[in-house]
Amino acid sequence: MVFIQVVAILLALGLLMFFAYRGYPVIVFAPIFTLLAVLISGLALMPSYTETYMVNAANYVKTYFPIFLLGAIFGKVMELNGAASSIAQTIVKGLGSKRAILSVILACGVLTYGGVSLFVVAFAVYPFASAIFREANVPKRLIPGTIALGAFTFTMDALPGTPQVQNIIPTPYFGTDAYAAPVVGIIGGVLVFAAGLYWLERRRKQAELAGEGYGTGHKNEPEVLTDQKYPNIWLAIVPLLLVLVFNYLLSRGFLTVNNWYSAELLKTFNIANVKTVSSTWALIIALVIGILAAICINVRRVHNQLAAGLTAAAMGALLAIFNTASEVGFGNVVKTLPGFKLIQNWILGLSSHPLISEAISVNILAGVTGSASGGLSIALEVMGKQYLASAQAAGISPELLHRIASMASGGMDTLPHNGAVITLLAITGLTHRQSYKDIFAITVIKTLAVFLLAVVLSLF
Repeated sequence: MVFIQVVAILLALGLLMFFAYRGYPVIVFAPIFTLLAVLISGLALMPSYTETYMVNAANYVKTYFPIFLLGAIFGKVMELNGAASSIAQTIVKGLGSKRAILSVILACGVLTYGGVSLFVVAFAVYPFASAIFREANVPKRLIPGTIALGAFTFTMDALPGTPQVQNIIPTPYFGTDAYAAPVVGIIGGVLVFAAGLYWLERRRKQAELAGEGYGTGHKNEPEVLTDQKYPNIWLAIVPLLLVLVFNYLLSRGFLTVNNWYSAELLKTFNIANVKTVSSTWALIIALVIGILAAICINVRRVHNQLAAGLTAAAMGALLAIFNTASEVGFGNVVKTLPGFKLIQNWILGLSSHPLISEAISVNILAGVTGSASGGLSIALEVMGKQYLASAQAAGISPELLHRIASMASGGMDTLPHNGAVITLLAITGLTHRQSYKDIFAITVIKTLAVFLLAVVLSLF
């Protein structure tokens, strides 16, 4: 009986991964496979759906929808006003064709760390990446891996203060903020950056020795706009700086939202500890300030496209958060099933140290769901309290739990069925066969860096 209950969970997870890989909507199929696991496990279908799946999915939307929406709007406005392209163009042209790979990585990193969504970064940087790779005669097939390193790794979840949602999700579970474990985050970020750059440069040199250049007959080649006017670079970076500065001031500085309301007032809103919501509040305010500044940079240009831009941003945010919320609902139902206890004990039994065990569980679930935020959310919903209790008993700072969990979510999430990978390949007009090898190499590098940090930290 126990074997069947475990199979029910693994079958549901496998089907969810398979259908996501084939491009089917997670919003539709996550509840279907959730109820399949419930049915095989012999539990009540409808209560599991309405009172566990839907309640937890709705709670996730309530908590993170402002961040998804404002992040999408901020990225879209930065695209509409030309600031994102200005930053990318300046960095790429400034470093020149001899450092084509490095320049694209840095352009992606600056935009991602400044709060621009990953998808907008890919759209904004690709035209300049294509132009400079062509000029340097570097194979186009290396562009997706280069963008992935700059946008999907060290600035997404490693560097302290990054406003990407993968760095915010752990905060309510561990009572931390976006700047948790800054030294560990910086070390991890540098490791990933250096190792990833080494891999890509090595691949470039191999192609050069083989006589392979940029290539011909490519799809989705961007139009080269030599007379396109963009905002001055110093003006373009103002919104990014405002997001970073205000996020810090509202999180840890003299404007910290922790002191805005009395404990008595917060209790009337069922907030027992302000730290569970303060990181979200800080980022919401910082993003609003960034959006207003981005609009002011080029009011006329933004105004002409604002309605369509806001609609596109809102639709993108809705799809992203409901996909993730569906996976969170799935995870919360799974953890109530009888067979999950055995799977949980197996994961926890792989290592007695909470940091290593956490890195394993987050990586596995991020890989299965093909989503950094989805896998992270499921892992912390299911085992976050247990990890926190184990860490406190061992004298380990919750900030280390936060940083390892956040970085682990950006490890095996970029397997072939990952939505960001599929979108990136579509933008660049390349296929998995042409470019996924380098994306996978970056994935392996990121995963190894997380486990190296977890192992080293477990020794102290």
